[in-house]
Formats: sequence, C-alpha cells, structure tokens
Amino acid sequence: MHGSAVTLSVAYAETHSINVGIRNIFSSMSDDSDDELALGLQSCLMDEVGLVEGALCELTHEHQLEVKEQIRSKLSALEKALMGEIEKSASALTRVEKYREARWEMNRKFDTQYQRKIAEALDNHLTAVQRDHELRSQIEERKIRSDAAFEEAKRKEKALQEEKIRQEKAKAEFEARLRAEEAKRAALEVERREAKEAAERVAIETSTRVAAGVAKEAAVRRQMDAISVTSNETKGFPSDAKKHPQSESNVLRAAESALSLEQGRLQKFKEIEEINQALREKSHEIVKIFNDPLCPQSISIAAFVKKVVTRCESPDNDAFACGHVLVLVISQVPLAMDLLLAEFHRACIYTVPKHIVYSESAFESKEAYYKAIGFQETDGKIESIDDYLRRLESYIKLYGALIQTQVEGVRNIHGLEQGWAWIARFLNTMPANRYTAVALNAFLQMAGFALFRKYKSQFMKVLSIISDNFLEALKAREEPGLRAIIVEIQSYMEDKKFLKEPDGRGLQGTLLSSVMVPEPDYQQSYHHQPANRYFY
Repeated sequence: MHGSAVTLSVAYAETHSINVGIRNIFSSMSDDSDDELALGLQSCLMDEVGLVEGALCELTHEHQLEVKEQIRSKLSALEKALMGEIEKSASALTRVEKYREARWEMNRKFDTQYQRKIAEALDNHLTAVQRDHELRSQIEERKIRSDAAFEEAKRKEKALQEEKIRQEKAKAEFEARLRAEEAKRAALEVERREAKEAAERVAIETSTRVAAGVAKEAAVRRQMDAISVTSNETKGFPSDAKKHPQSESNVLRAAESALSLEQGRLQKFKEIEEINQALREKSHEIVKIFNDPLCPQSISIAAFVKKVVTRCESPDNDAFACGHVLVLVISQVPLAMDLLLAEFHRACIYTVPKHIVYSESAFESKEAYYKAIGFQETDGKIESIDDYLRRLESYIKLYGALIQTQVEGVRNIHGLEQGWAWIARFLNTMPANRYTAVALNAFLQMAGFALFRKYKSQFMKVLSIISDNFLEALKAREEPGLRAIIVEIQSYMEDKKFLKEPDGRGLQGTLLSSVMVPEPDYQQSYHHQPANRYFY
C-alpha cells in the first residue's frame, strides 16, 4: 500500500507540472499575441493607414483571436485528454499495485504453504530417519543381546564343563587320595599289627627268659641248697631249707610282676595308638567333608571352626586332642587356619591379644562395653564376669594347646613361634587387670612347658618380667577378685610348674611300671626304664 501511494503521488505531480507548463505556454503565447496586437494597433493608430489596411488589421486581429481561441480549446481538450490518461494511468497503476499486492500475498501464502510442506516433509523424513535409526539400533541391540546371551550361554556351558571336569578331577583326586590313605592306613595297620605281634613276641620271649632264668636260678639255688644242706649236715649245722621256698616265691612273684608290668605297658601303648588312630580317622572324615564338591569348602570350614570354638567352652573339652585333630586337618586344608584364627579372635579378643579400655564417651553403657570385649547375651541378660572368665580361660587353653601340638610327619603352621610372639605382644601391650591376668595364667598353664623346652633362658626372662612388672601392677590395683589369680601365677613360677607336662599332653607318670610293682620290697628286682613321654 505504501508503494501504491508513492506511485499516485508521482503521477499527480507529473500531471500538475504538465498543466503548469501548458498554462505557461498559453500565457506566453497570449502575451505575445496581445503584445503584437497592441503593437499592431499602436502602429495602426500611430501610422495613418488606409481603409484597406485597417480592415486587414482588424481581420488579422480577429483571425488571431480565433486562432488563440482554437488553441485554447485544443489545449483544454488536450488537458482533459491528458487528465483522463493520467487518471487511467493512475487507475491502471492502482490496479497493477493491487494485483502486485495480491500476487505478493498469494506468493507469500504459497511460500508459507510450501515452507510448511517442506517442514512437514522434513519432519516426516527426520521422523522416518529416526524411526529407521531406532529400528536399526533395536536390531543392533537385539543382535548384541543375542550375541551376549550366546556368549554367556557358551561361557556358562564352558564353565559347567570346566566345573564338571574340575569336579570329576576333584572326585578322581579325592578317590585317589582315599585309596592312598586307605593303602596307607592298611600299611599302618599291618605295621601296627606287626609291631604288636613283635611286642607280644618280645613280651613272651621276655617272660620266657625270665621264667627260664627264674627256673634256672631256682635249680641252681636248689642245687646249692642241697650242697649246703649236705655240707651243713656233714658239719653238724642247722639246715636253711625253710628259707628256700620263701626265696623261690619272691623270685616268682618278681617275675610275675615284671611280666604284668610289660603287659600293662603294651596295653597302654595299644590304647595310645588306638587314640591316635581314632584322631586320624576323625581328621580324615573332616577333610573328606571339606572336599565334598556338593558344598563350598569355605562354608564347610567356617561351620567346622565355629563348632570347634563353641565346643571348647564346655568343661569336659580335651584341648590337646582337639589341637591334634586341628593340626591334622589344617595340614591338608591350610585355609582352615585363617578361618580358625578369625573365629578365635571374634569369640575372644585376648587371643589376638587385644584389650579395650572402657570409656564413657566411647560406649553408651557398661553393657555395650561388655559386648565389645566378648560378653555373651542370653534372653536380654549379659552373662556374669565369672562365666565370661571361664569361657576366656577355655579359649586361651585351646589356643595354647594348638600352638604346641606336634604330629609326626605333619608341620604345624601356627606353632610355638606364634605362641612366643603372642606372649611378647601380650606383655608389651596389655594392661594388668583381671581379664588379662586370667588369659596369661591360662596360656602359661597350657603352653609354658613347651615354651620352656624350646626357649629355655629366654622363657625364664619372660617369667621374670611377669613377676617384676605384670604381677606388681596387679597387686597395685588392690582388687578383691585379683588375689586368687595372683596367687596362681606366683605359684606357677615359684613351684616351677613349667617343668611339668600339662595334663593330656602326653603319657603320664602314673602309668609307669614302678607303680605296677605290687610291693616296694620287690622293686629292686626289676630295673625299669625312665618314663617315656609321647608328644603329639
């Protein structure tokens, strides 16, 4: 619309300029003719002319007026025609402008529609491309999942095959080990039977020799008595015949005592061997359970060590027998030692050794502290200190038995050197109180004998440190419950109980042949050997 107004303004300006030009021309022509007419009239008026010339001038003047009138009419007609043309041109320009505007609006609409169509087509194309891409992605993802599932299936199948092969191999190894152990047991049984038969033969031969010696000695004595009787009778001395039966009876009784002693000794050897064999069979059964492919080994071991540590709380627990079985089992399954120590440390922190000092800022209550150091809770009630100390003593005794247990042909991977390290750490880090005193006393009672045998003077220095430092610190506390444990530790060191083998560790002195001689009068007739000690 702005362009159309500008065009009309230009057209009116041009028309106005044309009209002004025509008027100027007409005015100039009129002025000229008027000037000429005036000049002619003036000349006619000035000059004296004739009638003809005057008439000619008038005619000329009229002619000029007519011509001017015609020119004016022509100019007016031309002006009207020009105005008409200008109006037509303006109307045409207006129509053209309207057409152009309509065309431009139509083109704009077409362009908008075209752009919309292009946008829709582009959107459809992009949607199709995206859909195609998603479809390809899904196909690729399904392919990847399918490949992954296939690989996983192959891996599982391979793992199953490997597991099957491993189980078969383990089963074969286990069966081979069983056969080897059965063969070994059979060989040991044969060897034990041969040893037993040899011992019985030796006993029979010994008894036979003793009986033969006794009979020979009796015959010699009878002969000597006969000679003596004859000589005495010849010389007139009284006879000693009454003494001979008593002497022979004493000799026979000594021989019977020696034979009984030998039989008792063989019986005790047999009992010890049967006990050791039973322990080996138990350990063999336990290892067989560990190697069962139907149950993970770690779970079986964890259940086993938990049961061992729990069982040691009972008063009738045999710590050395338990230690013997543990060493046999751990020699074949070393992982069991780590789990056993972990269970020990969980049940009793003093097997580490470790002690937690009570602090009101660290613990909400005394019960929380007791739980932290290992007190058990039953039906919401914390056990008493005496019950806790009994359990603590049992744990330490089992630990002390374990470190010194030795089995022929088997290495104890947690042996006496670990016990020496334990007592060193204990004396360096543990405070002197009732709990630590009970732990130390239990450890010395069980392991002091073995530690003294190995470390000699170094162990004596440790006892000196205990006497000078630990016991003095205990006495300084002046607590009523400490007196009994202080007396026990002092008695252990003063009476040198570390020289005596703890009960259950080996064959006791009460089993010696000296005890089995019926009367002291006849002990001199049998010179027995010193006590034999048998260490695991």
